[in-house]
Amino acid sequence: MVSKTTFGINMPMTTSQMYFDTDLVQRNGIAIFTGENMDISDVDTNYFYIFPGKKQYIKRLIAKPGDTVYFYGGKIYGISAEGEDITSQLQRKELEKIEHIPFLQFEGKIVLPEAPKNGISPVAILYQMNEPVARLFCTPTYQIEGEMLPLAPLTPQLSQYSDLWGFKNFGMARLLTKEEVNECTDSDTSSMEEGVLYMEIRHHPGLQALHLTSDYSGRVRPALNINSTVIPLQKQHLETLFSNLYTARFIVKNEVAMRYGMPSYLLSSSSAFLPKLPGVPDGTYEFYYGKAYQIFWQGLAEELPPTHPIYEFDNKRIQTLYNLGIEFDTKFSPYRKNQPLYPSRYVYFYEKDLYALGAPLFTKEDPTLLNFLDREYTKQTASTYKDPYQAFQDYGPPLKENGELDVTFIKQFGLKLPTKSYLALGDNHAMSSDSRVFGFVPEGNLRGGPDFIFWPPGPRFGAPDQPPYPFINLPRTIVWGVCAIILGMWWVVHKKRTNLPISLT
Repeated sequence: MVSKTTFGINMPMTTSQMYFDTDLVQRNGIAIFTGENMDISDVDTNYFYIFPGKKQYIKRLIAKPGDTVYFYGGKIYGISAEGEDITSQLQRKELEKIEHIPFLQFEGKIVLPEAPKNGISPVAILYQMNEPVARLFCTPTYQIEGEMLPLAPLTPQLSQYSDLWGFKNFGMARLLTKEEVNECTDSDTSSMEEGVLYMEIRHHPGLQALHLTSDYSGRVRPALNINSTVIPLQKQHLETLFSNLYTARFIVKNEVAMRYGMPSYLLSSSSAFLPKLPGVPDGTYEFYYGKAYQIFWQGLAEELPPTHPIYEFDNKRIQTLYNLGIEFDTKFSPYRKNQPLYPSRYVYFYEKDLYALGAPLFTKEDPTLLNFLDREYTKQTASTYKDPYQAFQDYGPPLKENGELDVTFIKQFGLKLPTKSYLALGDNHAMSSDSRVFGFVPEGNLRGGPDFIFWPPGPRFGAPDQPPYPFINLPRTIVWGVCAIILGMWWVVHKKRTNLPISLT
């Protein structure tokens, strides 16, 4: 149930308002907005199958115009337009389970503005938050170079791509067998502990030592240099991943899994690009914080007992669900070095612990993590300009030694929101198309906020998990006041016409 007077009074059928109060928008509140005039694919729809219009979207509004935000440890730190610390509003304690990742993929959206020459697209423009952030290009001598683009008013000019509002604090991860480590990475397993499986972490996208790549669309283009490292995992680490697992909603038929919403004919054709889940009965499922649910008609969910076959734990099952549990496409499986498609799984440090799936995978005292960091520092020391490497380590939150927010650091490396623009992020960051893809939400597109969740029934039934919007505000008072005046005028006219005795002349 949605109120359209949460922030203002909308102009019907337009992306503007008769009245709007920015102060009524609360950071971390949930909002509904129209996709009209935004860079969103498949935005057209027909209401009631008849009336053409634009789709409406619901996301969490994290930051407001003029705010500057920085990502670290799955959390967001920031300052308001006035320079005040707003971190407590950006990351409420009630929502601490929600992770915030500053990107979906390191290269974001890629635009090739020039026609291919000799089969090579000579220029690639990289977009993050739907804004151009870097330009990669081939020189006349076929050297691959790159440069950061001016980002004002988003953030001051940066020289390092990984400095973008906290990119260097996050890595993208997948699970590999020992054989896959040797085939798909440059890491040497003999220099580390023996693992049941291994986690490859890609990190620090940069503009040095660039190269050409053939992407998933078959285009040959310039690409970022992305560092790669590997850490061995033991059984207890895999159990931690399994007990915190989340996936997209997926359908299983004949032990073949497909992401919910994909064309159903893929299942019937037993596509080679769909993963197998042996022993799992036909049905629709999802994992959420380590618990498996079966999904029925109209989204009704039932938590499955621990004896259900979907909980069967082995190395192959956890590797499949971790690597493919968002995309459910075997093209994301490991098969070569620097492959273009990489699963939407993320890791980061927080207070020296290494986190995956929102939980500490390695604590700061873990010998495996300490040995990993030693190898990282050694690789960084041995790196050169032509073969650069930056250690994947904990760079720490943007705080001063006394614990106060480092405002100067935030201003230099943070993401500043333009005028009348809002940062909208989805709670399920790995599978959410949000501001990281389509950019900031214009103020005129905001339609209102949710007041009550009534379907499907379950633990989310009731008021949404957000800062409470005030029940009485000026827009609501104006609307209901106008309604009361109209009703009062109708009542006066009605009483006058029906008051006895009625004149017959």
